[in-house]
Amino acid sequence: MTSSRIEGPAFVDAISERGFRFLTGVPCSIFSPLYKELEKRPDLRYLPSVREDSAVGIAVGAYLAGQRPVVMMQNSGLGYSLNAFTSLAMIYEIPLLVLVSWRGYLGNDAPEHLVIGRSMLQLLDAVGARRLVLGEREGLQDLWSAMEFLERERQPVFLVVRDGVLA
Repeated sequence: MTSSRIEGPAFVDAISERGFRFLTGVPCSIFSPLYKELEKRPDLRYLPSVREDSAVGIAVGAYLAGQRPVVMMQNSGLGYSLNAFTSLAMIYEIPLLVLVSWRGYLGNDAPEHLVIGRSMLQLLDAVGARRLVLGEREGLQDLWSAMEFLERERQPVFLVVRDGVLA
């Protein structure tokens, strides 16, 4: 598997240029390069959430208010947030860009991340969610594919982010 590194400023510029200026989620250290860039960008708004399923609800509300939202979450919260995706965002065609950190990737992480790390891609597949792994292709190609899917299908797309891909 290729591991293309992507600079945080380039990623944030890319989503901003496509109209994604509202972000919400639960903090994760894998997204540190993005948080550092967001602090410098008064044109973007990041609203922290206490839980991943709450972040989905906040993002849906932002979408209904005319925003193009991004949800940022650690995969440990993916399980209990799936209901918010499957019973709200997916059935009502809410195109959310979802960044999911891949904790437990290849068994490298704290023990509590290993089970979800092993099964995350299959879990997303099981509910019919579209997913891409950021950094599998060069540069921002995975992000561009995710955005094309959002525009074409009007469904959430999960962009899975391994540790070290964002710099």
